[in-house]
Amino acid sequence: MAANPKITFIGAGSTVFMKNIIGDVLQRPALSGATIALMDLNPQRLEESAIVVNKLISTLGVKAKAETYSDQRKALAGADFVVVAFQIGGYEPCTVTDFEVPKKYGLRQTIADTLGVGGIMRGLRTVPHLWKVCEDMLAVCPEAIMLQYVNPMAINTWAISEKYPTIRQVGLCHSVQGTAMELAHDLDIPYEEIRYRAAGINHMAFYLKFEHRQADGSYRNLYPDLLRAYREGRAPKPGWNPRCPNKVRYEMLTRLGYFVTESSEHFAEYTPYFIKEGRDDLIEKFGIPLDEYPKRCIEQIERWKGQAEAYRTADKIEVEPSKEYASSIINSVWTGEPSVIYGNVRNNGCITSLPENCAAEVPCLVDASGIQPTFIGALPPQLTALMRTNINVQELTVQALMTENREHIYHAAMMDPHTSAELDLDQIWSLVDDLLASHGNWLPEWARTSKKVQAA
Repeated sequence: MAANPKITFIGAGSTVFMKNIIGDVLQRPALSGATIALMDLNPQRLEESAIVVNKLISTLGVKAKAETYSDQRKALAGADFVVVAFQIGGYEPCTVTDFEVPKKYGLRQTIADTLGVGGIMRGLRTVPHLWKVCEDMLAVCPEAIMLQYVNPMAINTWAISEKYPTIRQVGLCHSVQGTAMELAHDLDIPYEEIRYRAAGINHMAFYLKFEHRQADGSYRNLYPDLLRAYREGRAPKPGWNPRCPNKVRYEMLTRLGYFVTESSEHFAEYTPYFIKEGRDDLIEKFGIPLDEYPKRCIEQIERWKGQAEAYRTADKIEVEPSKEYASSIINSVWTGEPSVIYGNVRNNGCITSLPENCAAEVPCLVDASGIQPTFIGALPPQLTALMRTNINVQELTVQALMTENREHIYHAAMMDPHTSAELDLDQIWSLVDDLLASHGNWLPEWARTSKKVQAA
């Protein structure tokens, strides 16, 4: 094994995210001499990212080195770890298309990057490019571990495991630890005193245990406190996302008995209960931020203009720890020092009530042997049933990609909980026609169609 790891970042033009990950990595002594290979197709963003990494290296006074590539395979050659973070089609035109075309049919969305018609289209655009990364990894770094930060996470993880089962991969999200921090905030309890265990699928995992450490070392179940605080109007407390007061998840807690790990704005579009045509009272009651993701994209683009110049002119760049798992994983594999993370992996029986081949999100032990998922067993039946409604969409999208059968795209949309609650079959077929035609060359060739229907 080399003295220092090589970490390749595919999609390095995601500069702020890349800064957080690499900043975490370089603060770990065993990784401070790493070679950071940055790869992006946008030369300006690649240059900006290289400036940031070199200033991080200078600020921290470490011996790491940065390399830049526009050729993916060259960037991957000899890599030990591959961090993937890209968005195919960007905000414009593809995200705009994912929102504006469904809106013509009366189908409104909040984030549209994981499930629903927006998530299906994003999966169709994204998976072929992830498969190309896998092909290159098999050619030049077959033992490397892929840390995959791309949405739709479950569809991506599932599709990689189906076509490239030998690739060592994990899909990573910050919703499990991030939501635990939110709930600690709502209860005025230090996060460090919280213990939890979660499992499910990405963006629809649930806390099976959520507990507070007591002075005598025992742990107290916090679910009664969360329910009481919600019913008394003390939770959710404001301060995390002012556009979304988080009432959807608390309401679902009262119905299911468990709290979901992903945000209310996401969860509102994974289910048929909250976003309904002609029911703006529901939107208002639960504070659902429609078109939230486009708003975030516009804000991020505007914010980046100032950030890019600030990074370019700064002598040093402030480094603060993030809540991402990447550096913990890399450190554990490289040094053998164990850690526990929540990762998205092929289920393989970890959750016995979900399909064997689906992408499950479970606690994983990480050490020199790699990423080892832990056994969960069967989930409560109401949670399993809800997850299956989302898994149906994921599975059909993966089947469409694996078999290049365009019909399965329509089947996936037909099974989506939110879409099927709002549109009839003819509308769903017409909507998918419009989305496929509008996306054009952003889709794999087999999925493209010129058929476009005028929405009524």
